[in-house]
Amino acid sequence: MTLFVLTFFAIYGGMHIYAFFRARSAFGFGAGTGVALAAFMIVMTFSLFLVRTLEYHAYELPARALAYIAYFWMAALFLFCCGSLVLDFVSLLTRTAGWITRTDISSYLLSAKTSLLISLGLALASSLYGYFEALDIRTERLRIETTKLPAGVDKITIAQISDVHLGLIIRGKRLGPMLKAVKDAKPDIFVVTGDLLDAQINHLPGLAGMLREVTARYGKFAIMGNHEYYAGPEKSRAFIKEAGLTLLRDEAAVAGPIMIVGADDRTAAQLKPGNPMPEKELLSRIPRDRFILFLKHQPRIDRASLGLFDLQLSGHAHGGQIFPFMYLTRIPYPMNAGRYDLGKGSVLYVNRGTGTWGPPIRFLAPPEVTVIELVRKNL
Repeated sequence: MTLFVLTFFAIYGGMHIYAFFRARSAFGFGAGTGVALAAFMIVMTFSLFLVRTLEYHAYELPARALAYIAYFWMAALFLFCCGSLVLDFVSLLTRTAGWITRTDISSYLLSAKTSLLISLGLALASSLYGYFEALDIRTERLRIETTKLPAGVDKITIAQISDVHLGLIIRGKRLGPMLKAVKDAKPDIFVVTGDLLDAQINHLPGLAGMLREVTARYGKFAIMGNHEYYAGPEKSRAFIKEAGLTLLRDEAAVAGPIMIVGADDRTAAQLKPGNPMPEKELLSRIPRDRFILFLKHQPRIDRASLGLFDLQLSGHAHGGQIFPFMYLTRIPYPMNAGRYDLGKGSVLYVNRGTGTWGPPIRFLAPPEVTVIELVRKNL
């Protein structure tokens, strides 16, 4: 966790430094403007700490206001840096071509000011688009044929949400459309594959009641994600219980004609509030005569477990959330969105995330509610 925090702030701080010098190169501002811009960027770099501190001390309104400013800035800065680096690369290629061909290419080069304004305009436009894309809940459908449904049960419908991140930004107004998509699917089983909550959950009035209104005849189940542990495992468990969800922590439950197994998130071991059971040991205890639905927050695959479950549902990676960040999330999570056939009869499906972490923005990675249909296959 410490390494992650240090790495995050090193990268985020570096983005601010890069943007500062791009701005100075473009506008050539004086010391006063430079100091003011640098001070603002320093505040933004450490704004996440400020948001959490304000929220912890129950200054909810200032915390929410700062969260919106800081997270929108984070998204816009990321997109600005991506655009600027692309233009820098094009400029480098153009200069290299001119040097090789000994041609005057100055007329083909953008000025520092023009380059900055193009990058800034694209970043702001992408951020605005991404804000509305984050509100556009998509229903993704997955069909799985199986011989493990008993006679008389031709289809089981499962609705999955993941990575909602209820907290300062995502409240009832944004949760409502997510749950409407779930209700419209008329699920037999409803599952939440982690990160239902964000790091602070001091003020979530009415949200548990909204989740309780979802009906599913074979049950509603949840597992812990890393953010449930950041919020505090006891508080998280209390909220999940109040929401009418059955929490599975390295345990199994019967859900009508199928079995559901829930794995505790590996963050439990990292933060030392618990010690998750080895995956193969957990799954080996479950009889194989029923369809086994395996809930695991992070889309990591233990090859020793293949064949011990039929379908694994995961989330965590958000599908990258903001393009082109998905190319970075694919480094630790190569399978970070969609369906993957793993072999030995096991399938993985990774939800892109139903909410957002940090910036309330999704760019080319729309939020989703997943509706899985288990269909009886005759032998």
